[in-house]
Amino acid sequence: QVRLVESGGGLVQAGESLRLSCAVFGSSASRNVIYWYQQAPGKQREWVAGINTGGTTYYADSVKGRFTISRDNAKNTVSLQMSSLEPEDTGVYYCNSLPRLPWGQGTQVTVSS
Repeated sequence: QVRLVESGGGLVQAGESLRLSCAVFGSSASRNVIYWYQQAPGKQREWVAGINTGGTTYYADSVKGRFTISRDNAKNTVSLQMSSLEPEDTGVYYCNSLPRLPWGQGTQVTVSS
């Protein structure tokens, strides 16, 4: 059974960076399409970045040029490097695959102004 576990969140100031990690258990990260999602306070969960099995990456307009998604096959993880963070990036971040699995606990990112 495939399971994804998020980590790396924290409290930072605007303009700073964070790196989130999505550990893949029960499968190879390279064989899964993985997306990162943000759930901002009071809002629905929305995707922000994704990577397919061929390594093609996808970004929501709001994070293009600031976030980078990458995969480490040796560590079986998918990371989200978040730079130039803005208060609007605050929320719980989740990773999930396609087809979707049950949602994990996510990791909290808080950006203060």
